[in-house]
Amino acid sequence: MKELKKLGVMLDCSRGAVYTVNSIKSFIDILSKMGYKQLQLYTEDVYTLEDEPYFGYMRGRYSDAELQELDTYASEKGIELIPCIQTLAHLGGIMRWDVFCDVSDNADILLAGEDKTYELIDKMFAACAKNFKSRRINIGMDEAHTVGLGKYLDKHGYTNRFEILSKHLTKVCAIAEKYGFRPMMWSDMFFRLANGGEYSAKGIDDKMINEVSALIPNNVDLIYWDYYSTDEAHYDAMLQAHKKLKGEGLVFAGGAWAWIGFAPCNAFSLKASRAALSACRKNDVRDIFFTVWKDDGSESSLFSVLPSLYAAAQYAEGNFDEESLRAGFKKLTGIAWEDFMATDLPNFYAGEDFPKNACKYMLYNDPFMGLLDRSCDAEKKEKFTQARAILERGAQNDRFGYLFRTLADLCSVLEIKYDLGVRTRALYKSRNMDGLCMLISDYAECERRLETFYESFCAQWNKEAKGFGFERHDIRFGGAIRRLRHCRRILEKYLTGELLEIEELEQEVLPIGKDAKDKETLCYNNWALTATVLGH
Repeated sequence: MKELKKLGVMLDCSRGAVYTVNSIKSFIDILSKMGYKQLQLYTEDVYTLEDEPYFGYMRGRYSDAELQELDTYASEKGIELIPCIQTLAHLGGIMRWDVFCDVSDNADILLAGEDKTYELIDKMFAACAKNFKSRRINIGMDEAHTVGLGKYLDKHGYTNRFEILSKHLTKVCAIAEKYGFRPMMWSDMFFRLANGGEYSAKGIDDKMINEVSALIPNNVDLIYWDYYSTDEAHYDAMLQAHKKLKGEGLVFAGGAWAWIGFAPCNAFSLKASRAALSACRKNDVRDIFFTVWKDDGSESSLFSVLPSLYAAAQYAEGNFDEESLRAGFKKLTGIAWEDFMATDLPNFYAGEDFPKNACKYMLYNDPFMGLLDRSCDAEKKEKFTQARAILERGAQNDRFGYLFRTLADLCSVLEIKYDLGVRTRALYKSRNMDGLCMLISDYAECERRLETFYESFCAQWNKEAKGFGFERHDIRFGGAIRRLRHCRRILEKYLTGELLEIEELEQEVLPIGKDAKDKETLCYNNWALTATVLGH
């Protein structure tokens, strides 16, 4: 493989946390030392548009001055700061405001073919042109599966969605060219068109690839994104298929798993990145970046995936030697590799081919509703005690100790909370009044520990991000604490005979999914669907 053309990171600043200028500067410092040359800031609506006061309203949007300060700082550190925006889907943040009604197709998708839509997109490019020196830009365009099926359908009737997509992309690329940008976009929409709706190389049709390839403008690069596979052959096949689809201008995006709750999944990221970058080297793909998404609330620390990012940079350069990685990481961060990898422990990931996140869903799993109770394996409960002891050591670190403190306090909660619902229901079903009476103290202690965890998580957030977005966590933590208190009081009323039964505990707990197995640790990253059956 020739020398890497580009190596970068994409940081999600849109799923709750909008990281402060100082935090991103610190992140840039570390990336520069790791050998990265680019940083994409993923900003759906968290930047300022001229004459659009509702764009990013109350979301902590970056000012022009903040972006320009970051751009200058990154440049001084040898990092190209690249805007990463959305020009079709993933714009739910603005769709709640009626001032954007005229440019809304449905849900989070812009109305293609509408003049006002392109006026808005023009303002997006104008803002990026003013605030970034780079003339590369990520325009998104991914996962717009229902494009043309909302207001567009009402106005124009049913139209082939990929025809809509192609025309829209042509207009967006023309606006990009007006401002001197060369755009890149996620490949999934075009790749699915070439392969019967599948984002997979299996059954790929060369004839269809050629037809779809003709729809892609010459001045746009395609990003093949894949964070899920640990099979090098899978990446190899997909890269080869993408080369047929695009040829020149192919970018690969892997993932540093920071988006399934409070704890990262560095161990899985390493497996996936090792396979992906081996395939990239084999296929001479030299434009590579790694995504740091923050789905469902930005709960993990900005710096929690440093092992993933360090290893990925080394893999990209052809260094797959584990001993070398460990030594280099400690020299860079001052923390032993194995100590930082302990941040994974609360997730119960044990080397499987998909990440797990027990600490997220069992924190918010309701003790009476018990929607995730059947995934609980009581024999694993002690893992939280073991993890807590290891994380407590990391909490002594001067630079990153706060993120270890947060996770240690989370484990402290889950030492009680993990199987609290399972124990409650079992004691209730057996009418074990003495056991239920003793359990009351666990509810009270869990409530106390949750308050402690809240304080450490709040301190982590305040250290890294703007205040905007934390209101979501006040609601979540407040709800969890209040719910524990309520359930404890209901149990007390049952024990005194004031209540003859507890209706929720009379119910049978069903599997959370049709294929879910009892005592199986899951990847389930949805607070709303964990806390209540009412969902969103």
